Amino acid sequence: MSETEEILRIASKGDGVTASGRFAWGAAPGDMLHEDGTLEWGPHHVEPPCRHFGHCGGCQLQQLDEESLAAFVEARVANASVSQELGAETITPPHLSPPMSRRRVSLRAESSGGRIVVGFREARSHRLVELEECHVMAPELAALLAPLRKLLITMGKGAPKPKKGGKQGKRQEKSGAMPRMAADIEMTLVEQGVDLGVKGLATEGLAATEAMLDFARDHGLARLTMDGGYGHEVVWEPEPVTVKLGEVSVPFPPGSFLQATQDGEETLVGAAREWLAGMPTVADLFSGLGTFAFALAGPDRKVLAAEAARDAHLACKAAADRSQQPVFAVHRDLFRNPLQADELGKFAAVLLDPPRAGAREQVDCIAESSVGRVVYISCNPSSWSRDAARLIEAGFRLVELRPVGQFRWSTHVELASLFVRD
Repeated sequence: MSETEEILRIASKGDGVTASGRFAWGAAPGDMLHEDGTLEWGPHHVEPPCRHFGHCGGCQLQQLDEESLAAFVEARVANASVSQELGAETITPPHLSPPMSRRRVSLRAESSGGRIVVGFREARSHRLVELEECHVMAPELAALLAPLRKLLITMGKGAPKPKKGGKQGKRQEKSGAMPRMAADIEMTLVEQGVDLGVKGLATEGLAATEAMLDFARDHGLARLTMDGGYGHEVVWEPEPVTVKLGEVSVPFPPGSFLQATQDGEETLVGAAREWLAGMPTVADLFSGLGTFAFALAGPDRKVLAAEAARDAHLACKAAADRSQQPVFAVHRDLFRNPLQADELGKFAAVLLDPPRAGAREQVDCIAESSVGRVVYISCNPSSWSRDAARLIEAGFRLVELRPVGQFRWSTHVELASLFVRD
């Protein structure tokens, strides 16, 4: 029989762990785990602020106080460094985004018998949790949840009906209920307001169209797009939608990537600016819309922005041309066609911000080049540590690591890192 043990740390997936290796969900460091699996709260355990915590899979760590939450974020990054023996010279205190600051969210909407549920899935389940509140997303986004349900009911009733003769069609004809529907919802705060995208729902009829236009107008949406399976269709966009990157307004194609919080973006950009001061030429790889490119470019610095996604590349290029910033946008798939060592040798420094899989092929080319300074932004400490080990092998030093917790109360952690070759 196990004895009562203290929770010593929080593991990578959010469970508390004791010295003997027992796990407990919803625990905090300092809690006591009893023989029957119950927890006695310790000094770092707080009352979760959201009524959905424990059911909604969007958050895993609302039971942690600020101190232990920061320690978790820092440990995730530090452990990734230690696992590959990277020898980080400095690890700064982590930055945590505040509650209700998420400006980009992806939700799921499903219906059954005329009832619409909009929210996140339960942990380790496909079941949806209907959100009545959310302490993560920005208030402007949370305010749309209730009216969005009503809109989706109207849109669902306008969806194509099942073929006549089918059992489902007969039941719906008899009951008058709307067809079963499911959709992915994306909401992003842009300069003009909220950009709302609905994917996976095809609608028909004048009533559904009028409902969408009324909703967009009444709630002051920046844009409303629909994707019934054939790409984004703009339903409402009074003026071109843009996001501010650096001091430049950049076109924002539907579904584009944007850092999850404004303050998180500023933290990552601030690190890049500090570490690349004095570098006259920078290659910004996996540049997206130009989050770092436009922040770095200036009278004394030229930036090459390489990106594979065509919409993002064209948006970056258009903004650079219009603003006359020294940002040179290149459409290039850096997985299949990374910048080679001789091409990289033309730059004083490299910044890369790859997807979660990392950038193995591109990092190999950087290692073989003459580049002496690399800033690596990552949303996955595991793939980052693998790539970082290759840079260390090539003679770089890991000078500084900065953990960033943009996804508050989540196990998802980001980082900024500086490598210098002597």
